[in-house]
Amino acid sequence: MDPACGSGSLLIRAANEAPNGITIYGQEYDVNTTGLAKMNFVLHNYAIASVVNGNTLSSPKYKNGDRPEQFDFAVANPPFSYKSWSNGVDPGSDMRFTGYNAVPPNKNGDYAWLMHFIYSLKPGTGKGAIILPHGVLFRGNAEATIRTAIIKKKVIKGIIGLPPNLFFGTGIPACIIIIDKENAAARKGLFIIDASRGFVKDGNKNRLREQDIRKIVDCFTNFKDIPKYSRMIPYSEIEGNDYNLNIPRYIDSSEPEDLQDIEAHLSGGLPQHDIDELSSYWGAFPSMKEELFTDFGRDGYVKLKIKEDDIRDSIYGNDEFMDFADMVLEAFRTWKKNNLELLNGIKKGDDPKYFIEELSNDLLQCFSNIDLIDKYDVYQSLMSHWEETMQDDVYAIASDGWGAGNEIERQMAKKKDGTPTAKMKSFDGRLIPKQLIVAAFFADKQEEINRLQNKSDELTNQMEELKEEHSGEDGLLNEVINDKGNITKGDLQKRIKEISKDKDLADELVILKQYDKLVKDEAAVSKSIKEKLGALDRLVIKKYGELSIKQIKELVVDKKWCATVYASIEEINTALVHRLTNRITELVERYEQTLPEIENEIADYESKVKVHLERMGFSWK
Repeated sequence: MDPACGSGSLLIRAANEAPNGITIYGQEYDVNTTGLAKMNFVLHNYAIASVVNGNTLSSPKYKNGDRPEQFDFAVANPPFSYKSWSNGVDPGSDMRFTGYNAVPPNKNGDYAWLMHFIYSLKPGTGKGAIILPHGVLFRGNAEATIRTAIIKKKVIKGIIGLPPNLFFGTGIPACIIIIDKENAAARKGLFIIDASRGFVKDGNKNRLREQDIRKIVDCFTNFKDIPKYSRMIPYSEIEGNDYNLNIPRYIDSSEPEDLQDIEAHLSGGLPQHDIDELSSYWGAFPSMKEELFTDFGRDGYVKLKIKEDDIRDSIYGNDEFMDFADMVLEAFRTWKKNNLELLNGIKKGDDPKYFIEELSNDLLQCFSNIDLIDKYDVYQSLMSHWEETMQDDVYAIASDGWGAGNEIERQMAKKKDGTPTAKMKSFDGRLIPKQLIVAAFFADKQEEINRLQNKSDELTNQMEELKEEHSGEDGLLNEVINDKGNITKGDLQKRIKEISKDKDLADELVILKQYDKLVKDEAAVSKSIKEKLGALDRLVIKKYGELSIKQIKELVVDKKWCATVYASIEEINTALVHRLTNRITELVERYEQTLPEIENEIADYESKVKVHLERMGFSWK
């Protein structure tokens, strides 16, 4: 059930997650949006979904006798701060709004929605999740009274704080309140997650990534305490905070302040406490700390043992880091080995959702015990590839079989009016990218084309250098450079012909002929490239049709899917090195010059300036 279902997208997402199917009910205030929701359900194969039009707060349409109906499950993302919620509502006699010792403010219906939502779930078993503004967690007066009553009923199982600017139409942060009436009386507290920092910018909005969603789900499902992210809050602590549920009261997700060390600025050295804050790295690479730092000669301070420019290479060359990189590779290989049969076994009629669930769950398991690598970052590597490419591939195979790997998608050239012609502009494989076919079967021909392309680039650079050297008002190429700064073949030939017998312009003729030769050489190379590319395209098109199912699977599973995921995992490993390198570099540069050294340098410059001023007849006191 969704009491403010809009176009039905939230209900559809919830229904898609129901393993055994579910009956859908929704109510929507706007009549046009109600129609859109009905159409949406039909398009998503939920044609029997029930959607009604009406104001849920003043006139709930689903009834059990004269009472509003109660459901097993509910979801809702109602309009925030609904100002006219009380129109047509008698809170004093409406059982949805009684028993809370207060009534929501007339001009803010957030708690009216929450109270309706709680009532709409079946006693003792009902479960649901509602999205509301973050303010419902801490606002005072009547809302504080209602919040206290709700907490004391113990129906809130958890709260998830979301990033700001997540929803269209509002930039304020929101939260998900999880209601669970099952075993509510035995509950000792409620679980809070601060997920406000887990998002990515997407245009002018923020967006939860797949890794953010999965981390929230895993954490909430297992009630896992994670520093600066989540923990179980006992009711006694909530009571001590006057039933204020503002998340920062319970979870401090702020980053520690990067403090300046005055002693280091005065006397030099890298503060030991700053180095110790990188303990997660030293725990994984114990010898690295000794390789990078040595004693400064003063307690509590060290200095860099190597050159600043060598920090990154030293990290990569550390034996323990290389062992770590091997461990990451081995975790990937284990995942790949675990799932090769699954991937190669995809067949017509299979459900793609099953495959991504199996793949992602196993990937999380394989990377769950590797320090410094966030398994959810690795998870995102797979999910990003799934969303961008792999999902379409699996759906194609589930629809048409692995023979889809033999198929080519052609893009035809178009006339000026937009109508297609019979001439092919470009092509690519439906499943297998063209470059994979080239790399697997025609690498030698591609290498030959690359050599020619390098030669073409070299000739082009020589032409640019020659033009740059001899342009300008008195330049030897000035006569053939047009208003756009270009030299055309026609102008070049014309000028050569004009001055070919003029001895006074012999120097210009030499340069013109030199440039002309470069033009002709580059044209010949470009022609050869075009011919060889055409020949290669014909070979590739022919090869697509010749591929066996075994070859298709190897190219798609190994060279495309697995290779892409591993490349992303390597980027995570590289980012780890960059973070450590950048932090050490930052500390070195921060304390590189002591304050006395800076003062001496300033005094030296002042002295030099004073001398120069005196030479010019000025005095500076």
